[in-house]
This record gives sequence, C-alpha cells and structure tokens, in this order.
Amino acid sequence: MARTDAPLPDRLRETLGLAWRALRSWTPRQVLFAILGSAAIAAFLGIATVLIPNPLFARDIPPVWWNYPVWILTSIMSGMLIATYVRRPGSAREKPSEDADASERRSSRLGMAGAFAAWFAVGCPVCNKIALLALGYSGAIIWFAPVQPFLAIAALAFTTAALIGRLRGQVLCPVRTPSPEAVR
Repeated sequence: MARTDAPLPDRLRETLGLAWRALRSWTPRQVLFAILGSAAIAAFLGIATVLIPNPLFARDIPPVWWNYPVWILTSIMSGMLIATYVRRPGSAREKPSEDADASERRSSRLGMAGAFAAWFAVGCPVCNKIALLALGYSGAIIWFAPVQPFLAIAALAFTTAALIGRLRGQVLCPVRTPSPEAVR
C-alpha cells in the first residue's frame, strides 16, 4: 500500500512501480483493447483535426511540429486507459468501496479532460468553432494559438495521471476504513 508519510520521490517511485507491475500482468485481451482503443482515438483525433489528410475536414492553418507527438502520445495513453476498464476473464464482480469509486471517477474525469485538451491543442486554432465564436478569426490566431502548447502539456499530464492512477489501482486495492459505528 502506498505510504502517505513517505517523501514525494519515494511515493512517486512506488506509484510508478505499481503501475509497471499492473502493465506486466495485463492479459492479451487488455493488450488488444489498448491497441484497438489507441487506433480508434488516433483515427478520430487525426481525422477531425486533419493531422490525417482527408476530404471530410479542412484545416486553414497547417499543423506545427509538436502536434504529431502530442496526438500520438495522447492516443496511445488513452487506448491504454480504455484497456484498464476491461475486466479480466473470471474476475469476480464486486461492489467497489467508496474510495475505489471516487478514485475511478477521478481517473475517468482526468482521462476525458486529457482527450478534450488534446483535441483543442492539436486542432487548427481558427477551425475551432468555440474559439472562433469567442475570439473571432484574428483573436483565435493571436490569443488561442499561443495557448495550444499549454493545452498539449495539460492533455499529456491529465492522460498520464489518469493512466497511472488506473494502473496503480489494478495492483493496489483500497482498504475500507471501518466506520466509527462498526468499531464500537
């Protein structure tokens, strides 16, 4: 179990070790879902943001160099995050504790925030209808485009945190604390 009284580097090392242990114990089914999920997210983001040229969408401003690594890394981590929700064959279906439920909601929210931030980060700044309506064409170029690298960093941070949290939870089971009434 992760120690909360340990220094931050020790806790981080322990958390990453637990995440690595969870990855090594993945079943072929989880690996398959990670690959399929990564491919689906890469296709969706790539086509919608025209990082993959296609006749469905147009992009007024060409992509910058960092769009591609952010797109690929977010897709891979999101696919792996999807795979953490795949139950192992024969695993018991049990009611999660409140701590596990809260942790799962937090990971889900971080994963969704990461995917949305990546979409805004790698997309064309003037093709984004929200930015265009709020800022206008020149405002989107002047104000929104410079913010996109920070959105990319946030996307990668959110997705990484969600993935590590889910992987850690696959190995480390939260222990219910007894209620005060149960102790008496």
